[in-house]
Amino acid sequence: MSEETKEKLHINLHLYDTDLTVIINREEEKLYRDAGKTINEAVNTYASIFKGQKTDKEILYMALVDIALRYQREHDRNDAQPYNDILDKLTSEIEAALA
Repeated sequence: MSEETKEKLHINLHLYDTDLTVIINREEEKLYRDAGKTINEAVNTYASIFKGQKTDKEILYMALVDIALRYQREHDRNDAQPYNDILDKLTSEIEAALA
């Protein structure tokens, strides 16, 4: 067995009404299982509200938008680029003043 194969792991994730087998890096198992839990929680929340009013596909898309929105908020909150731009500008001004 190669080193790469040893590090891979087959896991089954139950996502809403579907079982999904994925091959992952062993060290990421908890991340995948937590992601599955997040998906199930979001889909179950929307299903409890809209089941019978919306199709399963619409419910899945609602959950997908919800999760993507959480991701985008977290990404924007942790975006360091504006701070890096300010630091670059200040560094240039300090270097110009010292020259």
